[in-house]
Amino acid sequence: MSYLEIYNAWLADARLNGEAKAELNAIKDNKEDIEYRFGAELEFGTAGMRGIIGYGTNMMNVYTVKRATQGLSQFIISKGQEVMERGVAISYDTRLKSDEFAMAAAEVLAANNITAHLYPMEHPVPMLSFAVRELNAFAGIMVTASHNPKQYNGYKVYGEDGAQMSPEDTAVVVGFIKKIDDYLGAPVPTPEQKAKYIKTISGKVDKKYYKELQKLTISKKAIKKYGKGLKLVYTPVHGSGYVPVTTILKKIGINATVVEEQTKRDTDFSTVEVPNPEFKETLSMGIALAQKIGATVVFGTDPDSDRLGVAVKNKEGEFEALSGNQVGILLLDYILTRLKEQGDLPENAAVVKSFVTTGMAKAICQKFGVALFEVPVGFKFIGEKIKLWERDHSHTYVFGFEESCGYLRGTHARDKDAVVASMLCAEMVCYYTSIGKTVYQRLQEIYAEYGYVLDCNISVPFKGLNAMKEMNAVVDGLKVKPATKFDIYKVTTVRDYSKNVKIDVATGETSEIGSPLTNCVYYELENGSFICVRPSGTEPKLKIYFSVRANNKADAEDALAKMQAAAKKFIGV
Repeated sequence: MSYLEIYNAWLADARLNGEAKAELNAIKDNKEDIEYRFGAELEFGTAGMRGIIGYGTNMMNVYTVKRATQGLSQFIISKGQEVMERGVAISYDTRLKSDEFAMAAAEVLAANNITAHLYPMEHPVPMLSFAVRELNAFAGIMVTASHNPKQYNGYKVYGEDGAQMSPEDTAVVVGFIKKIDDYLGAPVPTPEQKAKYIKTISGKVDKKYYKELQKLTISKKAIKKYGKGLKLVYTPVHGSGYVPVTTILKKIGINATVVEEQTKRDTDFSTVEVPNPEFKETLSMGIALAQKIGATVVFGTDPDSDRLGVAVKNKEGEFEALSGNQVGILLLDYILTRLKEQGDLPENAAVVKSFVTTGMAKAICQKFGVALFEVPVGFKFIGEKIKLWERDHSHTYVFGFEESCGYLRGTHARDKDAVVASMLCAEMVCYYTSIGKTVYQRLQEIYAEYGYVLDCNISVPFKGLNAMKEMNAVVDGLKVKPATKFDIYKVTTVRDYSKNVKIDVATGETSEIGSPLTNCVYYELENGSFICVRPSGTEPKLKIYFSVRANNKADAEDALAKMQAAAKKFIGV
């Protein structure tokens, strides 16, 4: 069927709800909009699905959510009665229709006689990850579009280990989903099925989560002395982090001042342009409040509270937004320092980071004698390492992070956790206060010790139905395009993660990377710098990462400008 035929079939279907009919009737003369909505199906990948909220096969709506859940249900049914009884834990954030989509998923599961453990109100990603394992559920569903603009929502599926579902299981679920042609035909539960199979997740699960986090504090004396007097500002940016972040800080004895205007549930995120705490602009209200009360640090979490943004006062007294890489190395340095000081650093300690995350982690881990592992982008790969080491005991996981403001200490969750990261950052401030330092001063000491590294990334947006294909085509083209130099930096090695091989540019010799497959090209440069190009897995953007090693910030910024210009020309964007 053509996109127009599918559009007309939806409109003519008596099962279509009134809101959908009104919305689709309103675009009857807009063929471009109709083609976007019905000319493709919303892709379900290893990160689930994410799209603009609206009606159509290529949009996030109750029908695409129910279809995806029916595919997941069929996968669960294929596993047998015991797995059906264990069921699925479901959570959602504060985005538009998140609660509606979560209930729709629960009802489809119930209609298939599968237990649905549903949170009674919004809860963040890490608490959903924790609940999957605490409830012994077979899977989890998180309704969120993370840090995307307000127009988006999404649907992420988790495995029984609390990490995002494995690529292998996802492929099977996708197979079931693709066989479902009738978007409006999801089963409807009877009142009896709803009563029997939809169960509210108890507050006891939350309490257990907080207890696990409290075990992870590593500067109790500093918290006791400075926690209550700490001037820290926190903003949940209208998201699901408000209750858990303020709760855990209160439980460990740290005072936080919240941005009251941004504690309210607001599906428009009307006080910010984008609810992404990676951007200083998103923290602007928090920074203004911090200046007013004389605070030295500002925290912000995204709608599903898996990412943490941080701003600190620099030596000039101005607030500087730290990058995800900077927060990551500060936490890494702090955690390893405190564990070693207390004699609690395991002999087989290991840290995991994505391969696009700063190279400074390697030097820090080497100093402490800690193994460092690199994985593809996606916290599920960090979760897989945790799962592996719990099984074979070859290493003890102590910390994992990604440059996109994602951090995890502890194994209570298997996805990035801005709640535990907020707790650790707050106690880190207390610790440095106790020894007469600021967080900013410690960051400068790290640079002085290990050398300056400037990390950043740019996103090149793509539009239209073929955006994802076009992005992947750009990356595919780079695999056959020789690269020997990016301005002042020579290329030493090219990694092709789609084939799990790396090529020595000087000799032409190839070797295995030893990594899960992903569509990405990575250029190792002569002094430890790198450039990496990959398509985003969640939105139509080509991501280009740069890591520049230099003597100081000024030299790094100069080198970065030259490297970026050369890379853009080479890539053709």
